[in-house]
Amino acid sequence: MESTNGWHGRAVIVTGGGTGIGRATARLFAGEGADVLVVGRRAEPLAGTAATHPGIRTLAADLGSPDGPAAIVTRALEEFGRLDVLVNNAAITRPAALGAIDRDVAGQQITTNLLGPVFLTQQALPHLGEGAVVVNVSSNPPHYGWRDNSIYGSTKVALDFLTRTWAVELAERGIRVVSLAPGITTTPVLDHAGLPDDWISATRARIPLRRTAQPEEMAWWIVTVARPEAGYLTGTVVRVDGGLSAGG
Repeated sequence: MESTNGWHGRAVIVTGGGTGIGRATARLFAGEGADVLVVGRRAEPLAGTAATHPGIRTLAADLGSPDGPAAIVTRALEEFGRLDVLVNNAAITRPAALGAIDRDVAGQQITTNLLGPVFLTQQALPHLGEGAVVVNVSSNPPHYGWRDNSIYGSTKVALDFLTRTWAVELAERGIRVVSLAPGITTTPVLDHAGLPDDWISATRARIPLRRTAQPEEMAWWIVTVARPEAGYLTGTVVRVDGGLSAGG
């Protein structure tokens, strides 16, 4: 399918691309003509993402390992010869209330959700030229708590801080940085969050639009903020939550 949006010849990395928002984002970029490298820990889900899109390549790699970021960027350059968009989407959640937080498990979340994006973006930076875009997929706002998710939520709030900081640092190079902060979205991450059914039902009732989101809705926003037409958007957290944060 011919793209009218300038994605042909442009290269995209999407981490956490085996399921959910990452999968939907990779497919939308590829469907509009981009070359996409999807990254995740397990090869089988990545293969499912790429199955119907010849423009998608896969790499099973651990983003949080010391050599993971270099391996990811090297593979993208080998496949495409360039890098235009980096989507830092990979994340894990391991719910635990204060008093039951395990140091090693907390470290795993911090490594994947926060340090992984830091060092992958740093590795990619020499290859990002004017017009390149980094999209950080974050989550909850900083001004209310999230029961049993203090580590996960903290990493996501920190990611938004990185977005604002990097946007200032990289503006003179013509590189934009934007956060996409999804509301409650029907993905495997939600399943793994350990949230009781009554919490999900009660929260859904507080959403002005009265429903959870689908991954494809978040993918549309990620692709949209990365378009050249969005070239004046940087350092911003785009919160797509059905009105939940507005409703309180």
